[in-house]
Amino acid sequence: MNTIEAINLNRSFNGRKAVLDVSFPVEEGEIFGLLGPNGAGKTTTIRMLTGQLRPTAGEARVAGCDVVRERQALKSQIGVVFEYQNLYERMTGGENLLFAARLYGCGPLQVREMMEKVGLADRAKDPIRSYSNGMKQRLLIARALLHRPRILFLDEPTKGLDPTASRQIRDLVMGLAALGVTILLTTHYMEEADQLCRRVAFLNEGRIVAMDTPQKLKLSHGERLVRTVFKDGSDRTVSLDNPADGRQLGEWAARGDILTVHSAEATLEQIFIRLTGKGLDE
Repeated sequence: MNTIEAINLNRSFNGRKAVLDVSFPVEEGEIFGLLGPNGAGKTTTIRMLTGQLRPTAGEARVAGCDVVRERQALKSQIGVVFEYQNLYERMTGGENLLFAARLYGCGPLQVREMMEKVGLADRAKDPIRSYSNGMKQRLLIARALLHRPRILFLDEPTKGLDPTASRQIRDLVMGLAALGVTILLTTHYMEEADQLCRRVAFLNEGRIVAMDTPQKLKLSHGERLVRTVFKDGSDRTVSLDNPADGRQLGEWAARGDILTVHSAEATLEQIFIRLTGKGLDE
């Protein structure tokens, strides 16, 4: 069952088209990656799907709600974590969540539950200004989950975090998906998208230029290459589609010359650069 259904979404600003005919479904419990360079239309698409921005044309249903006509009902079904950390620095972590909980009609019980879920129960009484960036990001996710939404929108959730904090966020995201929460994720970290997402869609200049599973995209846009490292320290890349290279690889293996063998398939970042002619930070 699809919990997100975007159909020919369009959005223009002062005559400039920011999103053009964007269509994609997201299944319940799926982690779906919306990827692309700055200005590609990712945030605009999320704003339309969360009811913050009216589409110029097209339609979308999220958790069964029309994003234009049923915005009020939609709010109770979704959680949103923005790219920028909008927390009250002088308040404690617990106070931040309690303030948000009252807006959602929740209470202290849900606050304690969410603080425990994101591993911050022992820091609930500490002011936000004493939190690391990773802790703040986990608190933002906890805030978005207070009302137990079916769908979570994450805009650059690991931006600027160290590897340990990023891994904690990724583990949290995978745990939520395992519980059936649908997650739409934007990220500039292609390895993260490869690890987390069941499917990804690449946006460029407002259009979807490719959409599939990370594995299928890498296979369809890459070459079947193998990098072979020999015991003498040298290396050579051969093609699995070339019969002569295949025979040569077998001979090296039979002689015991090979130290290691590595797949040389295309990465998601290489695929995107190939499709758009630009890097992800452009």
